[in-house]
Amino acid sequence: MKVTCTGRKVSLKPSFIEKAEAKLAKLDKFFEVEAQAQVTVTVEKSGHTVEVTVRGEGLTVRAEKAADRMEDALDEAMDLLTRRLVKNRKRLGDKLTRAAVAEVPAVEEPEEDYDVIREKRFAVKPCTTEEAILQMNLLGHSFYLYRSMDSGEVQAVYRRADGKYGVLIPEA
Repeated sequence: MKVTCTGRKVSLKPSFIEKAEAKLAKLDKFFEVEAQAQVTVTVEKSGHTVEVTVRGEGLTVRAEKAADRMEDALDEAMDLLTRRLVKNRKRLGDKLTRAAVAEVPAVEEPEEDYDVIREKRFAVKPCTTEEAILQMNLLGHSFYLYRSMDSGEVQAVYRRADGKYGVLIPEA
């Protein structure tokens, strides 16, 4: 697995990078092809935040955790990432290697059903990103689907956990 480590407002020690690479190497069994992992460490007043994103063929898994020490945040993020992979291994099916399914011990957790309880159809109106954010806030939603006036593509704006906004733009 190709691992890239980035520090925001902090320089990462070689020992931390080695620890991250060793932990991510254990996830190689979940991916059939060469996967790419991105580890981002951010220092804030409240502590260290570690975000781990692993991209394989047709599969992206992400976990983010915060702690006083970056090593603790890395451990927690890796635990969360592994739990997500193990919990959803049946649904992921062919996206996980057969070896990983055989090696990972079966965890007896009730399987979640993806029950769609409502379907809603609506017209996707063309607007700017700023107008979409305004409309989302007026509706009291955490996301808003719209058609970009610039590109004509369907996009989504959403409110992030830190209170800021993000835009989802589909790739061709």
